[in-house]
Amino acid sequence: MTLSYLLMRLRPQVEQHATALPGPYPQFVLFFSISDGKKRAETATVTGADFARTWRQGIQRITRIAEAKKLKPRWLRVDWVESCEQTTWGKLQEHLQDTKRNYFRHGLSLDQAFEHAFLETELNGNAMLYGGGNIGHAVLNVNNFRRYAALRHNVTALDFPNGGQVYVFSARGAFAETGATEVHLLHGAGRDAGRRDIRELTTEHARDLIRNGSNYLASQVGEGGKFHYGWHPCFDRPIGSYNSLRHASTVYSMLEAWEVTREAQLKSAIDRALDYLVKSLISTVRYENKLLSFLVDQNSEIKLGGNAVCLLAMVKYSELTGTDKYLSILERLAEGILHMQDKNTGKFSHVLVYPSLAVKEEFRIIYYDGEAAFGLMRLYGLTEDPRWIAAVENAFAYFIQAKHWKAHDHWLAYCVNELTRYRPDEAYYQFGIQNFVDHLDFIIERITTFPTLLELMMAAQKMIARLDAESEHRHLIDDIDMEKFYRALHVRAHYLLNGHFWPELAMFFENPGKIAGSYFIRHHAFRVRIDDVEHYLSGFVAYLNYLESGADKKLLSLDRTCAA
Repeated sequence: MTLSYLLMRLRPQVEQHATALPGPYPQFVLFFSISDGKKRAETATVTGADFARTWRQGIQRITRIAEAKKLKPRWLRVDWVESCEQTTWGKLQEHLQDTKRNYFRHGLSLDQAFEHAFLETELNGNAMLYGGGNIGHAVLNVNNFRRYAALRHNVTALDFPNGGQVYVFSARGAFAETGATEVHLLHGAGRDAGRRDIRELTTEHARDLIRNGSNYLASQVGEGGKFHYGWHPCFDRPIGSYNSLRHASTVYSMLEAWEVTREAQLKSAIDRALDYLVKSLISTVRYENKLLSFLVDQNSEIKLGGNAVCLLAMVKYSELTGTDKYLSILERLAEGILHMQDKNTGKFSHVLVYPSLAVKEEFRIIYYDGEAAFGLMRLYGLTEDPRWIAAVENAFAYFIQAKHWKAHDHWLAYCVNELTRYRPDEAYYQFGIQNFVDHLDFIIERITTFPTLLELMMAAQKMIARLDAESEHRHLIDDIDMEKFYRALHVRAHYLLNGHFWPELAMFFENPGKIAGSYFIRHHAFRVRIDDVEHYLSGFVAYLNYLESGADKKLLSLDRTCAA
């Protein structure tokens, strides 16, 4: 598909929505961005007094760039400025101190004529307002700003005096890609800025999001079964560490996705990753004439949650394929978890040392408790061995006494949903409700995507649906604001769209083809790590299942002002 054809498709959307700016700014300011999917987008800025002339100028500029760079166009995006405000560098830096890092959602121009201007996506894609992981707010990164200003505008002498003028603008855009018929109108100013406008998250959207994310994870599994653990996408730098627990939990999410897509490439990647897990990451020890298996992580650590997510992955694989080849190792892994539980109190020890099994840490993070209980419940569902559910009930006696519900943990939500399927005890239902009921405002309003919040809500929804069908405990629903509950659920699902690497966003990063379709954590410099993608996937799989279940879909068609 030629560049001229992409431009022809985009023009009606841009012309319809672009409006003239008031003086002293140019009436029309357009940004044309093009990428071949292999390299960071090239962007050209054009200005003019009328739309037609400005558009023609933009065509000429972006065509020259494409020819000079020998770019075969894959993605084309055109943005137009909707508003602009003059300020000073000093005032801007004060504003940045009050803005969460990477959540500055405006563009900047060095002059009122927009001769040297940068889109918000350019600023964030080049880490121009990011000061590193130790600074929680946005900050001017002088070196990165100067670097990109030189590349983009050939500006070599750039200073940022407190009294110097700078122009903050908001823009909106439209996006087209080769091989697709639809032109996407993008969101303007706000938390959704820069990505396609999706008013209602449908089953088709959810399936695409699941397919994209799982295909990304499949692409990250090497021939030997080990993942590329993650990337810092601004400059395409690998994350050097590895985490065996996250390897296993990511395989579990891939299996959830494969249940939806049934794609052969994904299944092949799952098989390789699972084989690597069993042969390279899990070790077996003999303790008091009993064989125990453990997932061994860095520094010879045995983490409670590690064994748990191994159970989740292998149980899911066994359910989906009908194989029984993992039953013996599942038994040993579960026995390993029971070894880490105090039989008298139900409390788990969180970290042991391999191979001595000495306790290294009694408690590390509350996730491990929920993971362990959920993993045992899923194994009980597969084998119906009463040892596993007995251990979970023992653990829950401790969880309730320790008020674990205060953590609002998604793993505990998964577990209590599973537990109440087999043990519909009022105390367990109450725990499940307490785990979310006073957290709904946070779920609705949270500025970060926080994908585990959707997992929490989806697990809670399953439990509530079952509770609603009961007569004995149905009165517990009276403690829940159901309208607010469903609003929180749908708002969070829609808000997760802001963590997807849509091509219209990925194109502004160093290696866009690698990350397009994946998921990121914005406040960690758009980090893409396998477990980040895992949690988005699990949430969207559960949301798809909910949409397809015919369950009550209150507030599904959202007022987007609520979601923003």
